[in-house]
Amino acid sequence: MTTTAQANPSGPAGAAPAEMSAEQADATIRSKQYVALLVVVAVIGVIVSLAAWCFLEGIHQIQQELYTHLPHAVGYQNGPPKWWPLPVLAIGALITAVAIARLPGNGGHIPAEGLSAGGPSGPRVLPGVILAGVATIGFGLVLGPEAPLIAIGAGLAALTISLARRDTPPQALMVVAAAGSFSALSFIFASPLIAAVILIEATGLGGPKLRVVLIPGLLAAGIGTLVSLGMGHFTGLSTSAYALGPLQLSTAPRPTVGAFGWTIALAIAIGVVTSFIMRGGRLTYRFVSRRQLLMLLPAIGLIIGGLAIAFTQATGKSFDEVLFSGQNQLPGLVSQAGTWSLAALTWLLVFKGLAYGLSLGSYRGGPTFPALFLGAAAGIMASHLPGFPIQAAVAVGMGAAVVTVLRLPLSAVVLATLLTSHAGANVEPLIIVGVVVAYIITLLLSRAPKPTPVAAPRSAPTPTLAPSSPR
Repeated sequence: MTTTAQANPSGPAGAAPAEMSAEQADATIRSKQYVALLVVVAVIGVIVSLAAWCFLEGIHQIQQELYTHLPHAVGYQNGPPKWWPLPVLAIGALITAVAIARLPGNGGHIPAEGLSAGGPSGPRVLPGVILAGVATIGFGLVLGPEAPLIAIGAGLAALTISLARRDTPPQALMVVAAAGSFSALSFIFASPLIAAVILIEATGLGGPKLRVVLIPGLLAAGIGTLVSLGMGHFTGLSTSAYALGPLQLSTAPRPTVGAFGWTIALAIAIGVVTSFIMRGGRLTYRFVSRRQLLMLLPAIGLIIGGLAIAFTQATGKSFDEVLFSGQNQLPGLVSQAGTWSLAALTWLLVFKGLAYGLSLGSYRGGPTFPALFLGAAAGIMASHLPGFPIQAAVAVGMGAAVVTVLRLPLSAVVLATLLTSHAGANVEPLIIVGVVVAYIITLLLSRAPKPTPVAAPRSAPTPTLAPSSPR
């Protein structure tokens, strides 16, 4: 049984050398070819960042058109009616089914497998990945944009360098494709550090070879972050609608023994519940066959819409809280935590958890952002416990949920720490404890069989920095 954190260091195509000594790595970095490669990577970083901006801005605009402007245009002046998600989700699910069934690449990786990319990769699969990602995320199904961004970054980087020079060595192609993934992922987090940690830990790269890949990767990630920060100034469009930054939290008090005890309990609960959500996603994937996609995916979209409507009926809150990836709703959820009752939070976890599990096995996108949102909601609920401040509870909840989904402990710690950086350093030891506990619980519960892969059209393999399929 392999996890995402135990991926093959050589990448799925096996193009990178199996071993590299420290002397070989130093000689490679000092070479003129490597310096030239850094210049190419810098250019590719700009190209991929612009493509990532187009992808994310396009998704944001589609969501605005479907859920804000279109209802207003047809006469619903006070917002969309409660039934509005049903046709929208069904249409998005149908488009996703067409992308999966008719275009090369199966629409991208299966999100129920974590942040992995075990399927075909390269420029040829980009149309299917983009169409499936836009239809899934833009129409409100419960997945995030990080996995399509990784595929887009790697594919565009490989396409750019192959067009510029067709005799590019496989090792250089792998490094450039990796840098593209770094750049694309850094755009959504507005942080090269998060992008670097997630991708390095996901691929399992280490030793001297890590330096060879890390330097161009960090360069591309830094450029991606600069483009993300400057794009709003140049275009007048705010990237805050889709780039996730630190949450607005006050400084957390010093952790107590009681807070550590609640941290362990919350991490165990999140590890158990989220593991069952992921298992539900894998069961959904095995149930949805390739021949039935055009019928089953819209039906599942209607079920998800029904869950959102039921949440609205039960709580009086917007169906937006159940739909979408949660990255747009996360800051408001945390800043307005006092307006949520325990009953409303319970229904939110139930309905969005079910919608998330169904989306994991049916559609195409990333699993990270819904996990962050659900972890934060669980943390807000746990903050009602005596001696467990909301800053610590939210931080622990997000870290525990992310590590359960991705199985990347260091990435979960870094992500939760940066998102709650306004709370200060007092939450960091609690985050670490929560992540470790949730990770152990996840491993203890991870005895489910690996999902049966769906046959996808063959495409020429392109070496990318992407984890092999977990579980």
